Amino acid sequence: MLRYKDQLKHKARQLRKNMTDSERVLWSRLRGKQISDVQFYRQKPIGEYIVDFFAPRTKLVIEVDGSQHLEEEQAEKDRYRDEYLATVGLKVLRFNSREVLEETDAVVEVIYRTMAEQLNREIPLDPPLIKGEDSDVIP
Repeated sequence: MLRYKDQLKHKARQLRKNMTDSERVLWSRLRGKQISDVQFYRQKPIGEYIVDFFAPRTKLVIEVDGSQHLEEEQAEKDRYRDEYLATVGLKVLRFNSREVLEETDAVVEVIYRTMAEQLNREIPLDPPLIKGEDSDVIP
C-alpha cells in the first residue's frame, strides 16, 4: 500500500471537484475500467504528491500538464516528483493538455500499450474496445 500525507485528502477531493477540461476528457476514457478492465483513480494522493490518475494494478501514473509545466521551475519540480514516484515502483506518463484534448485516441493508445507492457501482456493488433462500443463482428 502506498502511503500519503493525511492533509492531502481534502485537497485531492477539491481537485476532483474542479478538474480541468483535459482531465475531464481523459477521465471519461479511463473511468469504469474501460481499458483492459483496469481500475483508475483520479487525483490520488501518493507520498507528498497528488497525481492526476493512478492505476494500482499496472503501477501507472498519468499526469496531464498545462502550459505552466513548460516553465523551468515547474519542470524541475516535475522531475523530482517523477523520480520519487519511480522510487516507489511507479511508471509516469505525461501528456500536455492540448494533446489530450486534440489527440485523445492517440493518448489512450499510448496508455493502453504502456499498461500492456506493465502487465507483461502481448498487445493485440486491434485497439481495445471501449465499453459501450460495438464490434464489427456480424453474428
